[in-house]
Amino acid sequence: MSISVKILGSNAASFAYNRHHTSQVVEVDHKHFMVDCGEGTQLQAKKYNVKLSKINHILISHLHGDHCYGLLGLLSTMQLYGRKQVLTLIGPPGLSEMITIQLKHSKTVFNFPIELTEWKEGIQELLVDLPKLTIKSIPMKHSIPCAGFLFEEKPNLRRLNKDYLTKTLNPLEIKQLKSGIDVLHEDGRTKYSNEEFTLPPRKHHSYAFCSDTKYDEELIKWIKGVDLLYHEATFMEEHERARASDLSYHRGASRTYRNRSKSW
Repeated sequence: MSISVKILGSNAASFAYNRHHTSQVVEVDHKHFMVDCGEGTQLQAKKYNVKLSKINHILISHLHGDHCYGLLGLLSTMQLYGRKQVLTLIGPPGLSEMITIQLKHSKTVFNFPIELTEWKEGIQELLVDLPKLTIKSIPMKHSIPCAGFLFEEKPNLRRLNKDYLTKTLNPLEIKQLKSGIDVLHEDGRTKYSNEEFTLPPRKHHSYAFCSDTKYDEELIKWIKGVDLLYHEATFMEEHERARASDLSYHRGASRTYRNRSKSW
């Protein structure tokens, strides 16, 4: 399974120098997740060939405009395009009220279902649980309720060692071995040793999106060891605030990507 991140926008407060408001699309196992939806997201999506019909989850980090003011327009476009499938919308406390008020006064009704969940401030929650992937919230410290998002591939099964494959293995025995269980004879003796017949599972990958936050060393425990980290910063190097030496996500040591896709 692969994870790819396409940055549609990464600028703070307002667009500048060909950088747009925050938004990105994370693709995992052919499923597409939009993270934040600032103004201009639809134009950037069109520019970078993002098909809105493939997006079934939208996650909003917080309700500052540069992270969410493009949301209602995006939902309206999905409506105009004739969307029918359910859309999962996940965001901070107040997101439901914000959308409801706009729909009320614009007399807009969507013809597709929206499942909206508001995460709880200050704690980590399991937000999405799919067969191969989980998405959890990451508590952020900001002037309003704010969360990052941790995408984690679920641990893979062990791999069969082709050097030891025999035709006597049946599907149940293969399943046992890949699950880390020895295959036994009826009398309890080992028939096929898991250690001998399998190899360690392939590494599962992870990605952390960290939106606006004050310096907080507690963040390390949520994101330490991730394969890819996106962390927003407003200050220049001489005013750098978000440094954590043991995590090594200062410039030159982290893998933080803007305005391009990254997959592995």
